[in-house]
Amino acid sequence: MKPLHIYYKLLRHFGKQYWWPAETRFEVIIGAFLTQQTNWKNAEISIENLKHKNLLDPNSLSTSNRDQVEILIKKSGFYRQKAKRIIKFSQYLVNKYGGSLDKLFCGSKENIRKELLSLEGIGPETADSILLYAADKLSFPIDSYTIRVCERLGIRELQYKKLGEFFKNNIPRDLEIYKELHALIDMLGKNYCKKKPLCCRCPLINECIYPKK
Repeated sequence: MKPLHIYYKLLRHFGKQYWWPAETRFEVIIGAFLTQQTNWKNAEISIENLKHKNLLDPNSLSTSNRDQVEILIKKSGFYRQKAKRIIKFSQYLVNKYGGSLDKLFCGSKENIRKELLSLEGIGPETADSILLYAADKLSFPIDSYTIRVCERLGIRELQYKKLGEFFKNNIPRDLEIYKELHALIDMLGKNYCKKKPLCCRCPLINECIYPKK
């Protein structure tokens, strides 16, 4: 598998995704929490509900009523857990950085990632999504779609860290390519490379070893 070749082929097929769809960096971060264990459509509904109530900024969300937040984000699933986590993150951002993402993101990628991983509800995938799409740092998120696609394309090493290094070592250090490739792989996973794949329609059928099996 040559990731850059895959990138251009998917780009021709799907077009630009302009991912992550958000008006602010804080919205990206809240979306990264809410999309955990659900699809983007459900997370998007929850985000719009928060936006409608003027709760999509750290100062407002940090002092909000958890019961109200739970109702607003219920569509995203695990809403009690997620409400607690996004409020706690907002409080952390306000208390430590005065609500400023510029201050949170001013250090090295490694230090920011370490700090994010220390916070409740942020694992490697969420941390890397925040780094890439909110902090504009070169970090490649590895989600379930990416793992499935890579496995079917013949990548043997599927551990999170090593798969992330594989992309880092095989694509240009370009933010737009990082962002678009991740989004394009997810589009492939949602539309063709499903659990029961639609191989005959897939734009990568000639590159993939899965149909040959």
